[in-house]
Amino acid sequence: MNQTIRIAVGDWASSKHDAVAIRQEVFVEEQNVPVELELDGLDSECVHAVAYNEQDQPIATGRLLPDGHIGRLAVLADYRGTGVGSKILDTLVNEARRRRHMEVVLSAQTHARNFYARHGFVAEGGTYMDAGIEHVTMRHSLTA
Repeated sequence: MNQTIRIAVGDWASSKHDAVAIRQEVFVEEQNVPVELELDGLDSECVHAVAYNEQDQPIATGRLLPDGHIGRLAVLADYRGTGVGSKILDTLVNEARRRRHMEVVLSAQTHARNFYARHGFVAEGGTYMDAGIEHVTMRHSLTA
């Protein structure tokens, strides 16, 4: 799948429709995360990144919280393994750099641990359950 991906960075008002659709499909429908946990009320404070395919359909999303946490990174099933998750993550890390964060932190589902490690994130502490899914905290120090 070698196609052009467009990444839009914006606030919740401009990203909500497409980000919610992706997160609903990935987290709520596929992973059985309760919708009240998925929509945690923090989205309006975040910077959001949404990836679009050549047909301008939303295919992936993620967010950066004001404290430097990255979260809600989700890629539709048909686009996993295509590099779009990396593009979303890189976009959010670069946004954190632009905002002068010294590091970014995320709560990785353990199956995605190697994905984040390839992007410079280092696991710390043990695993824990969140929404019935095993997670690990991972950090990435940022330099200019």
